[in-house]
Amino acid sequence: MLINQYFVNLPQQIARLAMALCIACGGLNVSAQDDAARQIYKAVGGPTTPRVPVHWNRYYDYAETTEIMQKLTAAFPNLAKLESVGKSYDDREMWVMTITNFEHGDERRKPGFWIDASIHANEIQATEVAMYTAWFLLEMHGENEFVQSLLRDRVFYILPMMSPDSRDHHFYEPNTTSSPRTGLRPVDDDRDGYVDEDTVNDLDGDGHITQMRIRDPNGRWKAHPKYPNLMIQVEEGEQGEFTLLGSEGIDNDNDGRIAEDGPGSYDPNRDWPWNWQPNYVQRGAYRYPFSVLENRMMADFVSARPNIAGAQTYHNTGGMLLRGPGAKTDRYQQADLQVYDVLGQLGAQLLPGYRYMNVAEDLYEVWGGEIDWFHQMLGVFTFTNELFTSYLLFHSQDASAFGGNRDRQAMFEQYLLFGDGLVPWKEVEHPVYGKVEVGGMKKNWGRQPPGFMLQEECHRNMAFTLYHADQMPLVSIQSVETKRLADGVFEVTALIENPKVIPTHSAVDLQQKITRPNLVSIQGEGLAVALARSSSEMLFRNATVYEKDPQEVRLRNLPGRSLTYVRWIVSGSGPFSISVDTVKGGQANYSGTLE
Repeated sequence: MLINQYFVNLPQQIARLAMALCIACGGLNVSAQDDAARQIYKAVGGPTTPRVPVHWNRYYDYAETTEIMQKLTAAFPNLAKLESVGKSYDDREMWVMTITNFEHGDERRKPGFWIDASIHANEIQATEVAMYTAWFLLEMHGENEFVQSLLRDRVFYILPMMSPDSRDHHFYEPNTTSSPRTGLRPVDDDRDGYVDEDTVNDLDGDGHITQMRIRDPNGRWKAHPKYPNLMIQVEEGEQGEFTLLGSEGIDNDNDGRIAEDGPGSYDPNRDWPWNWQPNYVQRGAYRYPFSVLENRMMADFVSARPNIAGAQTYHNTGGMLLRGPGAKTDRYQQADLQVYDVLGQLGAQLLPGYRYMNVAEDLYEVWGGEIDWFHQMLGVFTFTNELFTSYLLFHSQDASAFGGNRDRQAMFEQYLLFGDGLVPWKEVEHPVYGKVEVGGMKKNWGRQPPGFMLQEECHRNMAFTLYHADQMPLVSIQSVETKRLADGVFEVTALIENPKVIPTHSAVDLQQKITRPNLVSIQGEGLAVALARSSSEMLFRNATVYEKDPQEVRLRNLPGRSLTYVRWIVSGSGPFSISVDTVKGGQANYSGTLE
């Protein structure tokens, strides 16, 4: 330790020479050398020597993700705890990490931030972003003042695998990059009286469900001249080489269709009770709201924590920061939209190539979506991050410069992945079509960033999440003034501040009376309170007067970036205290003396 500290204080050139001499003489082992080097020249923006080293250039299955969470909670017992909200359909624990400074206040009384990921389990990097956020908060707590203040004043609840069964299915069973989006409860998709009887078939046994093609001199497809693994349609009058037969598979139930009844088929993100619609209106809806047990268990956990004021739910793909409403017939109130705009526009700057968008108007309509349940029923400001975008391939929105989106992706795959993203076409035997060729995109490429891009994707999305969390309401008592009006009669004025963007109550919260009002009270032994007033300005024009129970002022809202004045007329003397108690914005206290 003394040697390391000595090196830090030396000029860089001398430190390198001294270190080399120590190594040559056997006086400094390799691990100490590495530690000294890190102290001399630390890469900014990350932990120096993490207690739980994790490689963020790869993806982790359910067991590995669980192990990382267990190691983190063991390494940081004063900052993290791990619990299960229940078991999934296939009997996997659904883990939630609670992260805060447990030595600084009650976690249930701090503004809470919810993070979940991979409700669509094929959208696998969502879990990595959530886990990176947990890891970064814990590892950086002792190194970064911003993170330290966040965990002092806020609490994070992180559920990284909303559909743990399907996550492992994507990893270990044959799939495309887009499957399984569903959960794994058996459903009779084709209404033939059987469930999950016609799933995909991995004809070449490589774990990827790719495309099938058959050679056909009159076909409408040919190999791309520059990227031969890519299929393109021939021009009018041009002779083709192949006919495409669709996804790799066979007709298991002899109904003329391939893989139309695989595992599940319902969409867990169409299961939420706000604006829920049945399957004939909203494709993917299950039986009734919260009929997907994993969603219900998560909702019970969240509903028991009304301190949650912000939420982020991670999906892929397309590079979007989405807010509700999901249906065009629904509306968010203007005051809430102004808050979303402040947050979302900054987020789009933090995430190159991402767009801040509304689900219903800018994407497609969603009934029974999670973010609408969060906002419209709980009053929580919530975003969906659709992770990864083709912009990131070459840091360009203009696909035409590459010959179109498919050519841009093919060029990236050839020159930056060196062919690792595609299965080369190979001949296999098909029970119906005879000799066919299978090939195309692997399941781990297309919707998910390659390893060398994953950590930046995790970090930038986490940064937006932390900004969102930091802008949750956080009340304080900026000042207290006392003025003697007569013997034993005083005027006491407290200035209550919420310096953050998000109010203590969203507009929909106020409309639906979801969360109780903020309580601002004055107390003191022998203190009698005659009257109280509140106002947004120091002159108390247009003030609200409280004659009934004036010792406890009930403020409906503390808006974002606002000051609120509360004034009492009291009689008595001696010590007194003022407290501010909010559900979503924390608490504040002041003590003084009337004399």
